Parts: sequence; C-alpha cells; structure tokens
Amino acid sequence: MRADLLLMAVSIIWGTAFIAQKHANGTMGPISFVGARFLVSWMALAPLAFYEHRKKAQPRLRKQDVALAGLIGFCLFVGSTLQQTGLVTTTATNGGFLTALYVIFVPFIVWMVSGAKPRPVVLAAIAVSVAGAWLLTEHGHFQGLNGGDALVLIADIAWAAGISLVPVFLARADRPFFLAFAQYGVATLLGLIVGLSFEPVSQEGLAVALPAILYAGLCSGGIAFTLQIVAQKYTPPAEAALIMSLECVFAALSGAALLSERLTGPAILGCLLILLGVLMVEVGPAAKNIKLRSYLRKSVLGKRLGAIAPYEYASPRADFEPPR
Repeated sequence: MRADLLLMAVSIIWGTAFIAQKHANGTMGPISFVGARFLVSWMALAPLAFYEHRKKAQPRLRKQDVALAGLIGFCLFVGSTLQQTGLVTTTATNGGFLTALYVIFVPFIVWMVSGAKPRPVVLAAIAVSVAGAWLLTEHGHFQGLNGGDALVLIADIAWAAGISLVPVFLARADRPFFLAFAQYGVATLLGLIVGLSFEPVSQEGLAVALPAILYAGLCSGGIAFTLQIVAQKYTPPAEAALIMSLECVFAALSGAALLSERLTGPAILGCLLILLGVLMVEVGPAAKNIKLRSYLRKSVLGKRLGAIAPYEYASPRADFEPPR
C-alpha cells in the first residue's frame, strides 16, 4: 500500500507538470529541454546514488546490469523526447488521452519479457481507465489528428517498455537510486548532444525556461521518476501503470483549480472511471492479503511469525491462497 501511495504521488506531480512542459516549448527546443531537465535530475540524484553505493552490502554491478540500466535510460529519453516534441503541435486534449494509452502496452510488454500473462482483472481495469481517459477529452473526441499526436502515441511504447524493464533490473540488482541516476545520465547526454546539434539555444530563451526546467528536473524527474522506481520494487508493472494513469485526473483537477478550466459532466465521469480502474486492481490483492493475515494469525505458523512485520512474510501482491 505504501508503494501504491508513492505511485499516486508520482501521478500528482506528473499531472501538474504539464503546464511547465508546454511553457518551455515556447522558449527553447523540445530536445534541448529534455537534456536540460534531466541534467538537473541527474545532479539531484548523484548524492543518493553515491550513498547507496557506499552503504549497500551486496555484489558489485555486473556489465549486463549497467547495460539494462542504460536501456531503461534510452527508453526514458525516447519517451520524453517524443512526448515533448509532440506537445509542440498536439492539443492538450489529444495529448492527455494519447499519453494515457501507455497502460495498454505495459501488460503485453511484460508478457513478452517475462512470460507472465496479464490477469483478466488487469485487462478489464485497463479498458475502464482508457474509457475514462477518452471522456476527459473535449466531448469525447479528438481535436483533429496531426503529426504531434503520432509522436505522443509512439512515446507510449517507450514509456511502457521502461516501466516493464524497471522491475527486471531491481530483481537483478537492488539499486533503485543507481538506476535513477543512470537513466537520467543517459537522457541528459543524448538530449544535450541531439538538442544542441539541431536546435537553436539562446541565453534569453534558456533564462525564460529556467523555472520550467527546474520544476521538471527536480519535481517531475528527480522526485517523481525516482519514486516510481522505488515503488516498482513492490508493485507489478501493469498495476503501477494503472495507478500512474491517475496523472490524467490530477491534470484535469489542477487545470480546474489553477487555470479556472471547467470540468464537464463527461470529464468528471472520466475521472471516476480511471479511479475505478485503479480500485479494480487494488481491492482484489488487498482482500486476499487480509484473508492471508487472518489465516496466519490463527495458525501455528502465524504465532511463530508474530514478531515479523506483515509485509515481510505476506506480500500484498502475492498470488497466494492459504492452505485449506
């Protein structure tokens, strides 16, 4: 539950970061902005990664672990670049819905990577959440498709791949801060090289975009993406994607609160459907965990494990049925 609450905090931060990203596109190139924001994230994570390296009593990272971290960083760069570039031409309505579609790709990429088939309740929850995201668009339809929409949709595949690969890395090496530090470094390097090579950058534009860079770098990147990695040690990718899809809800709520945008009846229904989709994957495991704890308290094994915290012997995500 604590991991899921962290993911909800991630969705809140991401939902309010949309204004900063749109603002930055008016003053500097999108790829340069990606490099600049993740430079701030990389610098913010450096002390934590160093502390983790000094304190972790475990084997050193292998080459394949570093390579996997680099691949996740490449997914972050591709997703961020395509989304930021797409925001130049796409509307907020289209962008919000298309970004939410990454929840569709996650369970199938996990299936391809690990062989774990998605649970029926997860697929049903995804369908409900996508329907909710559709209702969050203006009157339930697109505002004319363009090239930016295609870029945002392709970015969803990169987002989904990154989310699916994070638990694979954490299973091999329990280094969440290193993973965050490494992926920010890859995104920074690629963003600055590509951005400075093909986009004009001026001191005036950089100064105007500085608040957006700092907010996206520290909050959306340094805090939110890092919390996502930490939480995904405990929450499976498909469920994590569903929880983070609440980003659409918080984006709509922040727009209503900060920009005086009016939430229509269908939009409110869409928010409720996305919330329902999240609850669908939360209630089942929670009920199963309660049943498991009740059984353990009554059993001899439960008495022996009484001094152990519940999460140490009963994962709320464990697919476990008590013996009959």
